[in-house]
Amino acid sequence: MGVDLSALDRMPQAVRHFWKARIRAARSQKQRGIRDQGGRSGVTAGRNLDRFVAIARQIIIDNGIAGTEIHTGRRVSLAIPGFYRPTKSWDLLVVTRGQLVAAIEFKSQVGPSFGNNFNNRVEEALGNATDLNTAFREGAFGESAKPFLGFFFVLEECPQSTTPVRFVSPHFPAMPEFEDASYADRYEILCRKLVQEQLYDAAALVLTKAGAARTGAYRAASDLTSPRRFASTLAGKIAALAAE
Repeated sequence: MGVDLSALDRMPQAVRHFWKARIRAARSQKQRGIRDQGGRSGVTAGRNLDRFVAIARQIIIDNGIAGTEIHTGRRVSLAIPGFYRPTKSWDLLVVTRGQLVAAIEFKSQVGPSFGNNFNNRVEEALGNATDLNTAFREGAFGESAKPFLGFFFVLEECPQSTTPVRFVSPHFPAMPEFEDASYADRYEILCRKLVQEQLYDAAALVLTKAGAARTGAYRAASDLTSPRRFASTLAGKIAALAAE
């Protein structure tokens, strides 16, 4: 029996919402006389990734888990134990039959400055996965099977994110795949390696231009880091559990 990925048809709507929510948030802050540095005004006042979270939620429901067992939105219900810290709140959790089934983090970045946040995003992704996986190993989630761990990233596609970036490594050569890599390339490498190193079960990178507020256009950086591959892996995990 195949998995149901029909919720992916909503991706253009999610992309449009992403950009429109940013525009509304920035406009609202400007009217109230609040100024954030760079593009942060589009982030700090809105929930621009909500529609992507909703797609993941629907995929989980469509493949056999009741909506009442999926937690989004309310931060108190999104906290689970960590190993290096007491708790960590995720953007989407699935807890059923007393078992942690899935934990997914949704992140984004837009221009004009990509260098300021790239390393922070890498460190967050690595730290969150290490914390959860170690907590699982130490029995923080009871006798449950290893949960699905997902990382979903939306990146603005523009000249600043797609132009090769120089770096300096005076003592030792960097990994060759980073030579002449743009920030978009770096994020794709990050997502790919997160899965290859078994830190996450799936990691998606969505590239979208600012004009997609009208069109909903987006593209995947690669097949391995596409929303469809992410959704297929998630749906397979959910369908297998629902069939038990």
